[in-house]
Amino acid sequence: MSSWLTLEHFFMVAGAFVFALGLRIAFNAQYPRRWGSAAFWLLLGGCIVTGKLVPPEVIGYAVLLMTVLAATKQVEPPEFGHGDTAELARRAGELKNKLLWPVLLVPAVAVIGGFSLAKIRVAGAPLALAGQASQISLGLGCVLALGLAFRLTRARPVAAVDEGGRLLQLISWTLILPQMLAALGGIFAKAGVGEEVAKIVAALLPVQHPLVAVVAYCAGMAIFTMMMGNAFAAFPVLTLGVGIPFIVQMHGGNPALMGAIGMLSGYCGTLLTPMAANFNLVPVRLLELRGDMTVIRAQVPFAAAIWIFNVVVMSLCVYRF
Repeated sequence: MSSWLTLEHFFMVAGAFVFALGLRIAFNAQYPRRWGSAAFWLLLGGCIVTGKLVPPEVIGYAVLLMTVLAATKQVEPPEFGHGDTAELARRAGELKNKLLWPVLLVPAVAVIGGFSLAKIRVAGAPLALAGQASQISLGLGCVLALGLAFRLTRARPVAAVDEGGRLLQLISWTLILPQMLAALGGIFAKAGVGEEVAKIVAALLPVQHPLVAVVAYCAGMAIFTMMMGNAFAAFPVLTLGVGIPFIVQMHGGNPALMGAIGMLSGYCGTLLTPMAANFNLVPVRLLELRGDMTVIRAQVPFAAAIWIFNVVVMSLCVYRF
């Protein structure tokens, strides 16, 4: 069944935004490492827009080229100015709380649309498929909020590229880490890493005890996430290697509950690793903090507390519901 709105529509909008940022950089003669940065953002925007329209090999070569550009330090943001602070303060005084309207519109549309888009039918087709309604509603909320922001501020569309692009440039190449690490997890799963992990865990731990299986799965998710930088990359490996064979098949655990709490255990590892650069290193740059490990050190007690909570909840619930 087809629908009026799909995720591909919003991928194209996002890709066009990134591509426009690349063009802005390419035509800015004052930009440091102009051509390397422009090539990176143009390639990324092109991959997002044409992901399903070109052979996978083309996207693969584009990703490799983006990796080379990032590794050779060709993707560097400029020194951003703070603008006319007096003018900004004057404009903020004029708009006052109206500035919050676009921000509040995004979650409002996301919640309402998540419950209703799949139920609304036009010419016999739903506005969105049930499995995509939440994500499409979020994208729709962002587009509507952008339109409302233009209406309130009377800014030109290029302002969205410049201001939104400033944040993207500060995040820089780390923006693509989650997608690349998630793909790495899929590769590991296809290569049979999960089966080897299962053999090692079964040989080293008494997984015939349900609690040990839970601890092994939650600990493995956190440790693999710390190594790989992303819980999405660790999830297929640990779920196929520990979760399904021991918690689900051996002890009859609930796979849905196991997966949800297991992913949260992986996020505990995200809080503790510099490999998750987009979470733990980018804030250091944005906030101009001292030391790359500043954010990680602050997150250690919270990560430990959440991980212990996950183990307790999973051990009490996964075999009973």
